[in-house]
Amino acid sequence: MDVAATLAPELSEDMMAGLIGGGILGAGGGIIITLALVLYIIQVIAYWKMFKKMGEPGWKSIIPVYNGYIMYKRTWKPMWFWVNLLIGFVAALLSNLNTSFGPSTVITVISVIVLIVGIVFGVISDNKISKSFGHGAGYTVGLIFLPVIFTLILGFGKSEYKGADL
Repeated sequence: MDVAATLAPELSEDMMAGLIGGGILGAGGGIIITLALVLYIIQVIAYWKMFKKMGEPGWKSIIPVYNGYIMYKRTWKPMWFWVNLLIGFVAALLSNLNTSFGPSTVITVISVIVLIVGIVFGVISDNKISKSFGHGAGYTVGLIFLPVIFTLILGFGKSEYKGADL
């Protein structure tokens, strides 16, 4: 006796497969969201410790965008935070334009250029954080590819804040 046919006799095999697949995807999405939340909480805790080492109150690490501003202020220059924020807005706008009005070669090329500039800013920012805590290029690579682990090491390790690397 077919259990699926007994539970839902009006559903075809394809419909049942779709429901089961949707359930699996839904469960996978829940796992991904939970994992992302756990990693975010770990990152906030690491940033809290880093902020304390930089002489800033730890609570500033909890507030999105503001924590980025403080990090730029303490490791680079605040002006570059605003430039990086503007790059993010321009990238989002270009992506929205490309989606709303259909693909455009010009907008796509500009989007790729803005994306590359954003990546370069991210790498420079990670390098400034690394240098501000007395580390070099190898640590920057760690911050780029394993940010949660290397941020935890900065926060809880023996690294000391040396000041902004201007």
